[in-house]
Amino acid sequence: MNEQKSGGNRPRHGPPMGDRTIVKAKDFKGSTIKLIKYLQPFRWMILVVALFAAVSSVFAIVGPKILAKATDEIVRGMSSMITGGSIGINFDYIGNIIFIITCLYLSSAAFAYFQGHVMAGVSTKVSYNLRNAIMVKINRLPLSYFHKTSHGQVLSRITNDVDTLTQSLNQSITQIITSVTTVIGVLTMMLTISWQLTMVALFIIPVSLILMISVMKKSQKHFKNQQKQLGEVNGHVEEMYSGHTVMKAFNGEKRSIQKFDESNDKIYESAWKAQFLSGLIMPIMSFVGNISYVVICILGAAMAAAGTMTIGGIQAFIQYVRSFTQPIIQLANISNQLQQMAASAERVFEFLGEPEEVENEAKITMKENDIEGNILFNHVKFGYEDSDKIIIKDFTAHVKAGQKIAIVGPTGAGKTTMVKLLMRFHELKGGAIYLDGRNITDFTRSDLRTEFSMVLQDTWLYNETIMENIRYGKLEARDDEVIEAAKKAQADHFIRTLPGGYHMIINEEATNISQGQKQLLTIARAVLADAKVLILDEATSSVDTRTEILIQKAMDNLMRGRTTFIIAHRLSTIRNADLILCMNDGDIVEQGTHGQLIKRDGFYANLYNSQFEKAS
Repeated sequence: MNEQKSGGNRPRHGPPMGDRTIVKAKDFKGSTIKLIKYLQPFRWMILVVALFAAVSSVFAIVGPKILAKATDEIVRGMSSMITGGSIGINFDYIGNIIFIITCLYLSSAAFAYFQGHVMAGVSTKVSYNLRNAIMVKINRLPLSYFHKTSHGQVLSRITNDVDTLTQSLNQSITQIITSVTTVIGVLTMMLTISWQLTMVALFIIPVSLILMISVMKKSQKHFKNQQKQLGEVNGHVEEMYSGHTVMKAFNGEKRSIQKFDESNDKIYESAWKAQFLSGLIMPIMSFVGNISYVVICILGAAMAAAGTMTIGGIQAFIQYVRSFTQPIIQLANISNQLQQMAASAERVFEFLGEPEEVENEAKITMKENDIEGNILFNHVKFGYEDSDKIIIKDFTAHVKAGQKIAIVGPTGAGKTTMVKLLMRFHELKGGAIYLDGRNITDFTRSDLRTEFSMVLQDTWLYNETIMENIRYGKLEARDDEVIEAAKKAQADHFIRTLPGGYHMIINEEATNISQGQKQLLTIARAVLADAKVLILDEATSSVDTRTEILIQKAMDNLMRGRTTFIIAHRLSTIRNADLILCMNDGDIVEQGTHGQLIKRDGFYANLYNSQFEKAS
């Protein structure tokens, strides 16, 4: 089973980790188009939401116009009573109007509830699909992507960006439909009451837009680096949390806090200014709306006195003016939500659009081949995708099936890189690697890796039982097979001494077992996988000498009949290897058995003797 490394004096302020303030999208139009295309499967549900939101708004809009009739009836009846007329207030008529108004508002509330329910389902499903897509994407990205991208940035996309996108989507679509419907409906109703007063009300639109755009332009520059800084803070916290033991051991708390404070201060400064300026939009819009409200009241009173408008008409118009300014203010707020949504969508789709590992079409499968384990490195050249530097310059070696091959050399010589190339974690710059005479590119990556087991120096265990962690090497394995693998890896004894035994749950940080025990479990996992090619990258470096001897004995049995690559710095562990490859600066400088290389008194002999120098 493949196992990889998990790559002033004022108080500190700043938005929490879940802050929704998002940098403006670099390509607002392009990101919005991509989002619309992504929402195609939900188009009918969104249409239902739009219809329900529009109907709900229409029912709410009609209310003041009908209520005006009740006001006019009361005014007419009271006027008649004051002047001594025999006709009083028609309460039956008013009662009917109140009943109609009640039905309209209840219907409006019901449609608003249903559209909210449907839209919540859409946004939740979008969030679910995006997270699934990101998780699938992560497994398809080449390792080179994670060499240049921090864990915090990746986590920020699957948490902050997806949450922001779905929340903005949930709020903005219904608000846009409701606000636009309300503006059009209210404007129509206002025109039917008085076109003169409507012109006064319309005057607030250009004034409001000019003020809103001016404020938004000033606030935009403060939005720019917030998401980037938030990603850096996330990455820093994740790194410090995962490496808190090392950080504390080297007294790095002060430096860690200082770095966090620097990033947090940048978020605080930009967020404070951006939120303050964007927060001015509502008060400004309310101020302009209140001025127009006062002017309309004065003009309406004059028109009522002149007999050109009823009191009920004034009452209805004033209600409509209030209803007219509110959706405009909402649209101003929606502009921020749309920017957040587009920026988050851009980051998510940018991640989903990253180049994936190109999977070749399989020319042959492992099932068609009876793999023996013969491996040929033929003039292999390699350099990382994001660098022009060639690390492995010209590597050639022939490994026979069943041989135990040790790869030794100083740090940075390219030892681990070679076995990663063998498993196609990276693609070659030149040359080829053959497995039983077939180029490894003739197999799919997943099929190729079924015949490899890898145990790294850095162990990886997940938050599950010991049984399931070992079973990760062969998911369909029975419990008795798992236990047998643990016995071969010399892990059965210590497992049975633990509380719960094989059913003990390893905690999230795997701190409830020792480093040596973790290594034994990963070796048991490799034993269970039962692959033809075994790769041990410093597999016994984290265990004590006594345990190492037991593991070495188990490894001798395990390696029998299998092609094994052993990367080791402690050269005493590989003296019985069939072939030792000495690497330096990406090339093989010597190869042979331990005895042959010692007699040659060259690179390997110097390396070996340096570990066993006797004190003078």
